[in-house]
Amino acid sequence: MNMQCEDNNDIVNLDCDLPVVIDKEKYDNLVSDNFTFISAEIIGDCISIAIAASGCDGDSWEYQLVDSGAIAETSIPQRDLKFQLINNEICEAYIVKTISFNLKPLQVDGDQEIILNIEGLESPFNYKY
Repeated sequence: MNMQCEDNNDIVNLDCDLPVVIDKEKYDNLVSDNFTFISAEIIGDCISIAIAASGCDGDSWEYQLVDSGAIAETSIPQRDLKFQLINNEICEAYIVKTISFNLKPLQVDGDQEIILNIEGLESPFNYKY
């Protein structure tokens, strides 16, 4: 008799595509090409962000999620972030891409959750770790 568990939805093994960048100067001077947020969700220690923009196929796009480096000391600490798209594609197709970022560098010692405010998204995200 096989007693192995073949379906365990409680375990999420998601490797993030990129790290979050913590850099006040980059945050303050960030310039992005035009894009639209489609969706965003936290899965484990990653935030998965879907965006849309004009382009050829999106394969040459570059992304960054940049944190200001400041932590607002509220009942739950808060951090401010900006998403950057660098898009040098000169085509008029409407491309949707999803990219994920590792949130571990944003964790605050002594806390088990933090609120992430991403510029351009209506609602903040509550990242529990």
